[in-house]
Amino acid sequence: MSTNYQIQKTPFVVPTTDGKLIEEHFGKATDGNSEISIAHMIAPPGWSEPFQTPEFDEYTYIIRGKKQFIIDDEKVILTSGQSIKIKKNTRVQYANPFKEECEYLAICLPAFSIEAVHREEL
Repeated sequence: MSTNYQIQKTPFVVPTTDGKLIEEHFGKATDGNSEISIAHMIAPPGWSEPFQTPEFDEYTYIIRGKKQFIIDDEKVILTSGQSIKIKKNTRVQYANPFKEECEYLAICLPAFSIEAVHREEL
């Protein structure tokens, strides 16, 4: 077996209290990688997070459904097949105020960490 690749069959499921599924395939929680994190997510209808100003670039690709982003007070809505890059040190809020769940991939460079996300208090 080659050591030149790694197949991820058991992603780390991040514990949440808001009904959102977060499966980290690669990143700090899964394999200790601090350079990149790749996560599969499903946000339930009505879900939202507090505003945050992360120290990493975040790329989001929408698989199905819709997702709302408030970026520097501008509302952006993406639908299935669309993607976005939000640059580090940008104030952003992620939400799914819609009636159907939203499935998407999130890639963070460098990797996501709770210390680097800087979520605001509600």
